[in-house]
This record gives sequence, structure tokens and C-alpha cells, in this order.
Amino acid sequence: MLNENSSNSIKNLCSKIEHIRFCMMATVNDDDSVSSRPMTEQATESDGTMWFFTSDDCQLAYDLIRHPQINVSFANPADSVYVAVSGDAELVKDRDKAQQLWNPLVAAWFPLGIDDPHLSLIKLRIHSAEYWDSETNRMTQLFALAKAVLTGDRPKGVGEHAKIQFS
Repeated sequence: MLNENSSNSIKNLCSKIEHIRFCMMATVNDDDSVSSRPMTEQATESDGTMWFFTSDDCQLAYDLIRHPQINVSFANPADSVYVAVSGDAELVKDRDKAQQLWNPLVAAWFPLGIDDPHLSLIKLRIHSAEYWDSETNRMTQLFALAKAVLTGDRPKGVGEHAKIQFS
């Protein structure tokens, strides 16, 4: 069970990524190199669990089984919002959950539908998240950056940065 701070942190995190359609999921390969690929987050639950669709017959699935620690990055440059989420991922077969999350775009990847034998879910338990969010307009950001260059000081007033730890 999450405490109130964690619950509020998850709500805040969800509000930052809710309009970001695609993210980049990074995993570790067997040769210890890192691979990233575009994914679509399907849902983030109030307990800090994120859900994604995947096939159980792809490199991503193999990577997750061997190295479950992953990073998922979200970016919305137009709104100056950047989010990185880290945690442990698990490849699961859960028809009820898949049915709950199913949508027409997923069907493009799984033409046999919900009964596709390779249809799997990635269940990501978030351990930590970090975000950068600037609510100031671009001109204000550019002015702050230019001032920082001229004064040699770090930019001020260009946005919010926070790290969130989940238990």
C-alpha cells in the first residue's frame, strides 16, 4: 500500500505524461549494451504500475526476462516536459488485463486480436521517476538562458525538476 506522498507523486507523474503518446523504453541486452525502442504506455495505475503491450517473441521480451530493470523516457518538447521512469519489468500473460487495455491501435500489431498467442503485457513496477517541467513560455526560458550565459550563473526560473522515489 502506498503512502499519501507516493499516491500524490503518482498522480503528478500521470498528469505529466497523460498527453505524451509515445515513449522510449530502454533495456539491457545480453552483451550489456542498451537498446531503446518506441512504445506506447497503455495505463499507469494508482499503485505505480505501468502497462505496455508487446510480443513474447521479440528482442524486447528476451531482454526483459534476463534484465528486468528498465528505463522509460517520455518527452513533450512543445510543452518542455521530460520524464524518466525506472523500475522492474515483468513479461505477463493476462488476458483479462489485455482485454481491459485493448484498443484499435494495438490491433495493428496483433492482427489475431486478443487471442494472439504471442500477445503479452509488460508490467512495470515504478521504483523511481524524475521529471523536468517548464511552465514558463519559450521567450522567458530563452531570456533566462541568455542571462545565464552572460552572467556565468546557472539559469533560474526555467522550470521544475524533481526526483520521486517509490517504496
